[in-house]
Amino acid sequence: MQESEKINTIKKWLGSGSINIFGRPFAGKDTQGQRLAMLLDGTLIGGGEILRSDTRTKHIKKAMHTGMLIPSREYVKIVLPNLSHTDLASRPIILSSVGRWIGEESSVIKVTQASGHPIMAVIDLAIDEDIVRSRWQLARPIGDRGRRHDDAGEILEIRLREFKNKTEPVLEVYRKLGLVIEVDGSQTTEEVAQIIIEKLYDFV
Repeated sequence: MQESEKINTIKKWLGSGSINIFGRPFAGKDTQGQRLAMLLDGTLIGGGEILRSDTRTKHIKKAMHTGMLIPSREYVKIVLPNLSHTDLASRPIILSSVGRWIGEESSVIKVTQASGHPIMAVIDLAIDEDIVRSRWQLARPIGDRGRRHDDAGEILEIRLREFKNKTEPVLEVYRKLGLVIEVDGSQTTEEVAQIIIEKLYDFV
């Protein structure tokens, strides 16, 4: 079957639902999320991007600069309302790691369900920590991620610990719900994109 036919099958199955993409730093969540949103005629929503652009509270920016996840109460208050915008109605949404702290996933599930974008699948872009550090080294001279304070070396290690301690348990919840699709994120960008389509098609 041609890829275009597989994509059409995925579109019909997804409807206005959502797909949440998780992974360690430099796993390619935003890159693959953008590609998937384009292929599925959807919209990409990233929790980190929303928080970085928020100007309401200085302590949130300070927390993000340290590589730590912000308190769940504030995360839910700032990020989740963006999932209910009327301009997203009847379209699928791709979530870039929305709800990264254990417990937040329940709020994400409720809000997406209520807004007509139920979570249909969760993609785990799996890369090990050595690959994260290698990609970080390669990205430093390129600067293609913009001026992100949280990409500093010492902060990267904090972010890796945060993922292990707070986000991996979130993925376990989604696994128990039968929603997780494991993808080897160590491949090239093009290869990972192809794997995602193949695995989504098989998941359908």
